[in-house]
Amino acid sequence: MTRTEAGSRTAPLSRGAAVVTGASSGIGLEIARLLAADGYDLLLVASGERKLLEVAARFSDEYGRVANAFAVDLARSDGAGSLLREIERRGLVVDVLVNNAGFGVYGLFAAADPARTLEMIQVNVTSLTELTRGVLPRMTARRSGRILNVASTAAFQPGPLMAVYYATKAYVLSFSEALANELAGSGVTVTALCPGSTRTAFQERAGLKRTPLAAGPLVGDARRVAQAGHRGMLRGRRVVVPGLANRVMMHAVRITPRRLVTAIARRIQESKI
Repeated sequence: MTRTEAGSRTAPLSRGAAVVTGASSGIGLEIARLLAADGYDLLLVASGERKLLEVAARFSDEYGRVANAFAVDLARSDGAGSLLREIERRGLVVDVLVNNAGFGVYGLFAAADPARTLEMIQVNVTSLTELTRGVLPRMTARRSGRILNVASTAAFQPGPLMAVYYATKAYVLSFSEALANELAGSGVTVTALCPGSTRTAFQERAGLKRTPLAAGPLVGDARRVAQAGHRGMLRGRRVVVPGLANRVMMHAVRITPRRLVTAIARRIQESKI
């Protein structure tokens, strides 16, 4: 874990701030951009220090907001705790938490690297849960706050060949919907963003860089996905599924026999490499 700051613009944040994980690229980067444009000061979080510092410096220049970088690996068991301690050290009032960090691994579960599988659960589930629990009490005490958890259309079905990834995203969706219900009337909202396949570094990291689906017409644009999530979060929506095709799929999955859904998901996964 490394703590970093973005040049001379860096200062302790004294007003309401937005914390965005996985903020150095893809959907997280675009959501952070929108929040900066809204006037939020930012605490940008990712594991890669160099890229994160570049993003923080650029946002400080472009939007005139304080944009700090905190490089931490949320795959480590102490990663989320380190971030929460940094938030406390800075005295941040967290108005918005975006849990965007996450990754997937392609292949048969029995053949997967056990350590990598556990790291995926740590990032996608455990750290997300720990960070949400860490900021929530002060949000509810202020009766104000927004939490955006990035799930996936994978949350709506089992996913052979990416079994654990799909399961983690099902957790994110279920957790977010349940928490939104618990917080109704509290002034705090929770939104689950469920994009389909999106042009980000996700495919390459998951071992899917050769798939034609990564460049197909139904693959989403990270900026548009971020805009949909940002808009839905501000409106207090509980679930946001960007794209008509993804929404059709979501409803189809709900009325199709589960075994058939799983078989179709297996066939789609097999076509990806």
